[in-house]
Amino acid sequence: HVQLVESGGGSVQAGGSLRLSCAASGDTYMRKCVAWFRQAPEKEREGVASIYSLGDGSRYYADSVKGRFTISQNNARNTVYLQMNSVEPEDTAMYYCAANPVDCSGGYCRCRPRLDFRYWGQGTQVTVTS
Repeated sequence: HVQLVESGGGSVQAGGSLRLSCAASGDTYMRKCVAWFRQAPEKEREGVASIYSLGDGSRYYADSVKGRFTISQNNARNTVYLQMNSVEPEDTAMYYCAANPVDCSGGYCRCRPRLDFRYWGQGTQVTVTS
């Protein structure tokens, strides 16, 4: 079993910055791949960024946040961060941290955000004001 607890959400002005944290604990095999998702009102949940946390540390970003958001982790690899810079009103959403075993099909391991991730946090709200 895996536990995920997000924190750091809040209200920020457009152009500002915010850092979200996801504290992860539990089965290390089940949380090798950690990702951030977001869901705005009346929109589908989307994957924002992911990190192969308990592996090579490789990262992925959705085009909508590339160059503005950075995913990282602490040295103990039990907390994953999402640094959000140059935020826009369109970034307003509930942000969720999720974890899953890494996908090693096809001969190599890859960590990408997928909606069928097994473990999810409770979410943290981010509101960007213009």
